Amino acid sequence: MNPAPSAAIEVVVGVLLVLSGALALAAAIGLVSLRSFFQRMHPPALASTLATWCAALATVVYFSALGSRLAVYPWLVVVLVAMTAPITTTLLARAALLRKRAIDADAPPPLLMDK
Repeated sequence: MNPAPSAAIEVVVGVLLVLSGALALAAAIGLVSLRSFFQRMHPPALASTLATWCAALATVVYFSALGSRLAVYPWLVVVLVAMTAPITTTLLARAALLRKRAIDADAPPPLLMDK
């Protein structure tokens, strides 16, 4: 049976998890307080991604101390979030912009490509 992590490890993990929760709360507040869809997209995505990084780092620190070897498997979650968050944000922005162009005449026009 593995020994329990030291108090210093538990403090570091606790701080990282509280920081992760605070960032997730900031993302939620930003999502609610900003007015338009386009304003709501960017700040919550950044804050929630950073919250995921903090939670994954806390997991790496805790399980590395618990198992006395480096645990890197929690970074798989971070890699997947880092790859999918920008793609999802881009697709949502393009869909919202196309919808806004169909409804509102003041929407920005599409970019024209020079040949």
